[in-house]
Amino acid sequence: MDDNMYHQFFGLQKEPFSMTPDPALLYLTVAHREALAGLSYSILSRKGFVVLTGDAGTGKTTLLSRIFQSIPSTRALFSVVLNPTLTPSEFLELALLDFGIEDIPASKAQRLVLLERFLTEAYRKQQVPVLVVDEAHKLSPEVMEEIRLLSNFELAESKLLQIVLAGQTELGALLNRVDLRQLKQRIAVRLAIHPLSLSDVHHYIQHRWQKAGATQPHPFHPDAVNRIAQVSRGIPRLVNAICDNALTLAYGEGNKDIGTAEIAEVASDLDLLDSHSRAPQAGQSPGADPMRVDRSAKAPDAANGLPTASGYRTAHGTEPLSLPLSGPGTVPTLERYETNATKPSLLARLANKLRGSRSTQYI
Repeated sequence: MDDNMYHQFFGLQKEPFSMTPDPALLYLTVAHREALAGLSYSILSRKGFVVLTGDAGTGKTTLLSRIFQSIPSTRALFSVVLNPTLTPSEFLELALLDFGIEDIPASKAQRLVLLERFLTEAYRKQQVPVLVVDEAHKLSPEVMEEIRLLSNFELAESKLLQIVLAGQTELGALLNRVDLRQLKQRIAVRLAIHPLSLSDVHHYIQHRWQKAGATQPHPFHPDAVNRIAQVSRGIPRLVNAICDNALTLAYGEGNKDIGTAEIAEVASDLDLLDSHSRAPQAGQSPGADPMRVDRSAKAPDAANGLPTASGYRTAHGTEPLSLPLSGPGTVPTLERYETNATKPSLLARLANKLRGSRSTQYI
């Protein structure tokens, strides 16, 4: 098979559901846009501590990537820590290095003096230093305490260092530890993102198909898309994995129509079938939306920073979202998708089908 795989077969210019991030295929739901606006506003308003949570694969890193690209370096300076398994000393060193601070001394006291000088100079230049910690739910309590101490850098009227903790929903449990209560009390804004609704999954697939340069409608039957939403539980990373594998299988069979049978086969090979993703049972309302997110319901921590229709909640009340959600220079990089590779059984069957199928003209 050539590198184009199913591109020519389906009339595409690129893979619409690649695991590799592609800014041209970005799709943001209303909830993602609300979280993005809240994150941007919190940083530029120097709110201090911000927490962003969401299940794995729902788009946290997508939002962070967009923030990095949408806020110019004249407004904000970012230090990004992606490794949550560091010691407190290593964490501080990496944070300094990513801010561009060189010749870091061995002494912690001297490192903190160096950081304070950097933060004060940035404030003088009206720049906002932002420390972003991804995978924060994996941080040790010791590193969490180090982060809390870094938030002590402040002036009478403003925080000198903005800190964004991004992680899976387990981050909430970590912050509820008794020994981290002082850190929790300093959180000014909490933001959360959720899986795609059933309607979102339909729009997501259509959007990415069109952005991939399609010259014909996508091959997924509406019932197949419904099944994708159920099996993936609305997680974009899994939607991509299912769709990409289904297209590869259909290409190998010379089939331009993908139904629920193909989705079930792919889902089985990706080991995604469980009690939460079974096919609808007889008698289930056909109009039911199994992936719908009730946006009118209050989340357990809604009073502590979740986005609302008019803004986001903080410890000091609801504040408006005033930043643009789109425009020149605001295209982010996509989330780094990580998923299990196609199982050998699927690849083996695909190879056999390609050798004997009527689609060999596309190989």
